[in-house]
Amino acid sequence: MTAIESRRDVRGPGPVPVPLDVNGVRRLVELEPRTSLLDALREQLGLTGSKKGCDQGTCGACTVWVDGRRVLACLTLAIAAAGHEIVTIEGVADGDELHPMQCAFISHDAFQCGYCTPGQIMSAIKLIEEGNAATDADIAEFMSGNICRCAAYPNIRAAIREVRDLRDGAA
Repeated sequence: MTAIESRRDVRGPGPVPVPLDVNGVRRLVELEPRTSLLDALREQLGLTGSKKGCDQGTCGACTVWVDGRRVLACLTLAIAAAGHEIVTIEGVADGDELHPMQCAFISHDAFQCGYCTPGQIMSAIKLIEEGNAATDADIAEFMSGNICRCAAYPNIRAAIREVRDLRDGAA
């Protein structure tokens, strides 16, 4: 038997232990090394708030934060996020108290079907923190990676403006 013939049984790497710090809790999960962060969050940890929209990094429905930066969880390997602080939409509220952006999305009806809403909220919070929400044009530009197929963009911008103005003391 040749070396190539003896390797036909090998199907790929098996699961490995991956420590993930998600929403302030360290969890050890067994993952195949090619597992996306999105799949690990949804399928292994049961955190289904981040949505699988396009699975190609074009819609933003899977947006989470890794070490305080917006990332597309569908394009991030879970193993690469090991040792980093991950925050999902489930970790944004403070217990039963919603984040101001979550409240603004509700009050401005900034969602239709709601599928993109978690990713929109995660990006919107960071957009303000990054200082990229000065104008509607800025908001549109820096939120362009988050697609709303229901076209609730005017309401999303209104929600972002409200939270921006509350933060800046203008409201």
